[in-house]
This record gives sequence, C-alpha cells and structure tokens, in this order.
Amino acid sequence: MDSLSHTKWNCIYHIVFIPKYRRKVMYGELRKDIREIIRQLCGYKGVEILQGSVSKDHIHLCIKIPPKMSVSYFMGYLKGKSALMIFDKHPAYKKKGGDRHFWATGYYVDTVGRNKEQIQKYIKEQEDADRIEDN
Repeated sequence: MDSLSHTKWNCIYHIVFIPKYRRKVMYGELRKDIREIIRQLCGYKGVEILQGSVSKDHIHLCIKIPPKMSVSYFMGYLKGKSALMIFDKHPAYKKKGGDRHFWATGYYVDTVGRNKEQIQKYIKEQEDADRIEDN
C-alpha cells in the first residue's frame, strides 16, 4: 500500500496497447529499446511496473499509477514520448512526411483487484512465449 500526504492507495491497472496498424515490428533490438523506454518513462512519473511484456504486436503492462494522475493522462504521455524516443533511436520506422505515430489510437485498461496474480501470471507466460519464439 502506497501513500500520499493524506491518502493510502493501491491503484493497479492492466493495460494493453498496440503499434499502429498492428504491425508485428517489436522484436530484436527494437523490443529491448521499447522495454527500456517504457521503464524509463514510468520511472519519471513515479509509476511502478509490476509486470510487463513487449510482444511483437502488443504491449501488456500491470502497473501502479498514483491516484493524482489519470490513466488517460499517463497513457497519452507514455505513448507520445515513447514514440518520439523510438523514432529518434530507430528512424527507419518513421514514415515519410513526418508521421510521428508509432502506436495505434486507444488502449485497453482494466482495474486489477483480486485477480492480480492471475493477470501477472498471464503476462509472464506471454513474455516467456515471446522469448521462445525469438530463439
């Protein structure tokens, strides 16, 4: 249980989002970079990653977002900043004409309550399956 000055909180969310056009592009070096970028951006905002998986065509996160920050604000920040950082590091993924959109519009979000362990297990299994597929 975390706390702010007058608040005890435990706001855990399961979030899934995809690259634009559901491109199957997140593998190899790009996957490692995306994982590190997401870790870095979450750290900047004080968001704790409980479990995460970067699959080749989607991202799963189980994260704790402080109640002073809305999920929609955080996702706009995460997807916007990460796209810029991805294109800076991997310019080949940027389309001609200045299209700086890497992620599709929208995302899936669900609050995590009593099924936290099940969701974390599912994300871990997803990550293990992707690791096997990469090899």
